[in-house]
Amino acid sequence: MSAQPQRPFVTPAEYLAIERAADYKSEYFAGEMFAMAGASDPHETIVVNLTREVSNELRGSKPCRPKGGNLRVRVRLSNYLYPDMTIVCGKPDYDDDAYLDTLINPTVIFEILSESTEHKDRGIKWKLYQQIASLQHYVLISQEEPVVEVYTKTPDGDWLMHVERGMDGNLRLPAVDISLPLSGLYEDITFPASETENPS
Repeated sequence: MSAQPQRPFVTPAEYLAIERAADYKSEYFAGEMFAMAGASDPHETIVVNLTREVSNELRGSKPCRPKGGNLRVRVRLSNYLYPDMTIVCGKPDYDDDAYLDTLINPTVIFEILSESTEHKDRGIKWKLYQQIASLQHYVLISQEEPVVEVYTKTPDGDWLMHVERGMDGNLRLPAVDISLPLSGLYEDITFPASETENPS
């Protein structure tokens, strides 16, 4: 059996130069670049709904603001990731003030789960996100059913997980003092009907 070809090692500076000139997004994990797949219609619908709901909740005097999915997040010095959405409180801190395209102090990170990305969102990306000192909530949003998982950092640095289910549920994020109705997050999303809902 022949050995698998190794990916070329890329420095963080090389990655950023390539990424800023590219027509598509790639994430960067400790020397390797990984192109990101395109998003589905349900994914994009949830992104739009999430952006609207968060923006409405944060409008006014609250010191926190949402940031979209084209803004990278840097973890330590050798990992660059693209969450689906972030919230930053106070003054955003950027990796490079000349570009303002890589955030290093998110307060909340949202990822919308899909079949192709769920293993990363629950695995390596979550492991890396926990190293961000400013992060207070990590939110995983299902596309398959109205289910949202929220990981919240405790004062001693541990993470507690809460699951919110159903269209009458509410996603509460105490660190940024907002509550988001799942009915708003999943507006215009159609879920497969269960057998109990549609008996034969």
